[in-house]
Amino acid sequence: MAYSQSPKKAGIPREVLKWLQSLDLPFFPKNVRRDFSNGYLVAEIFSWYFPEDFHMHSYDNGTSLATKQSNWSQIEKFLVKQNICLIKEIVDGTIHCKPGAAELLVQEIYCMLTNRRIQTIQKMEEGFTDKAYQDQLPMVARSTASVAIKSNLRLSEVLAEPNIIINQCKVLAIIHRHIEHRKEERTQDPKRFDIKPTLGEQAVRLSPLLAHESKPNLLMNTSQAAC
Repeated sequence: MAYSQSPKKAGIPREVLKWLQSLDLPFFPKNVRRDFSNGYLVAEIFSWYFPEDFHMHSYDNGTSLATKQSNWSQIEKFLVKQNICLIKEIVDGTIHCKPGAAELLVQEIYCMLTNRRIQTIQKMEEGFTDKAYQDQLPMVARSTASVAIKSNLRLSEVLAEPNIIINQCKVLAIIHRHIEHRKEERTQDPKRFDIKPTLGEQAVRLSPLLAHESKPNLLMNTSQAAC
């Protein structure tokens, strides 16, 4: 069964794609999440606007974590020098191929270098999770807790931050989100989970108008019974 959008193929606005094509990059990004993760194309883009600050022989188009850290370290030094701010969460999400991070990074750089605005610019999701993709799937096809951890915590992310406590907190946050999503699913489709209504939900409830009208009748019946 084909679904409308894969987490690896989130879209980029048309004007941004045209801008990327106009830069005559050494290769056009076919997989945005993968091709922007090592920072090589980001350096190529900045080199068109700041040629004296970017010497592309210093950058490697490799895929290892060490290569990514080296490239992005050079880019970050340039950003500090030029007083340019890129949100750290977006950069980290791009390095570790988080869903939606690279797409948002490209749009931010486009707005920054062209002084233009995008009407449909994406919003930064907390932690760049795959929730949007999971919501498109039928409930039976959605991730289990273990798959959610694997999908939302990259190996490169663990290697870049070897602190066990920090990684444990990330895992607990993913599990917590997964539990909350499961609770939402139980609310959306109670029959699938065989959730029976409570006694309060089964009770017959009168509308406020009918309830107001029933009170005088109840008082009248009580007074007649007393007589």
